[in-house]
Amino acid sequence: MGYDIIGDIHGQAGKLEALLGVMGYRRVDGAWRHTERKVIFVGDFVDRGPEQVSTFRIVRGMVDAGSALAVMGNHELNAMAWHTPDPDHPGEYLRSRNSPRWGEKNREQHAAFLAEVEREPALHAEIIEWFLHLPLWLDLPELRVVHACWHGPNMKWLGPHLREGRFLTRELLPAATREPADLHEMDNGTPSVFKAVEAITKGIEIPLPPPHTFVDKDGNRRDRVRTRWWDPTAVTYRSAALLPPALREALPDTPIPDYARVTTLDSKPVFFGHYWMTGTPALQSPSCACVDYSAGKGGPLVAYRFDGESTLSAGKFVSVP
Repeated sequence: MGYDIIGDIHGQAGKLEALLGVMGYRRVDGAWRHTERKVIFVGDFVDRGPEQVSTFRIVRGMVDAGSALAVMGNHELNAMAWHTPDPDHPGEYLRSRNSPRWGEKNREQHAAFLAEVEREPALHAEIIEWFLHLPLWLDLPELRVVHACWHGPNMKWLGPHLREGRFLTRELLPAATREPADLHEMDNGTPSVFKAVEAITKGIEIPLPPPHTFVDKDGNRRDRVRTRWWDPTAVTYRSAALLPPALREALPDTPIPDYARVTTLDSKPVFFGHYWMTGTPALQSPSCACVDYSAGKGGPLVAYRFDGESTLSAGKFVSVP
């Protein structure tokens, strides 16, 4: 059985159908199927694009038919938090809708999905319930798949808190989505549900040494940065920060915190999305491949066609514009 690992779709159902067609999948009995292969989706099905519900129906149809597997992305996690009342704050939700600081930003990020489902509460609830049944990661005999970061210690710590199959529970959602008031709480070595889920679905993020800041893809100034966790040599701010070269070169060449280093990778390939890559699809290492090439912002939808190899090849990426 070969696997086709598909990157972040973000409501681009047309691109998804085109990519499936290029790879030899055909719609049979209401679901896209292949006679010899199976898709693995890395999450982030919703937000940004013009075909939110259509994307959900294609992905769910394939998973239900057994022609695909899928993991949860941070946008699915955010969608659940937006929809779920906060049990400790009556009238509020786990992802704030009303606060002066976050309400407008959270709605803006979620606007494309809400435009299709907010006036259809039954459909909205159905989609959120399905998201809750997405595993946080897959560890198959031949390969591993996660949305943002394969962090062995966090996964080991979090595992006993999850339902069988590595699923979140409704009871765990508040702890998984409620950001600490002081972000420095995330920078000590003490595990928590929030920190573990954050790393797995959004990546490892570290505070930049003052006075360094940068402006992200959405125009927000940030003083925390994601890291190149897949690179064992990325152990300083200058080598680890996921920033354009000019900004990264301005950072000090001093060590990043120990908790931000991933040391548990082995020869089993790891596939992930999340990082809005651009340009020609390329490997992050001989055993790590990101398949997110910004399909939600005009980039191609990308897949890697995996056939059991322990050393990955850049020639096995396929994409549609």
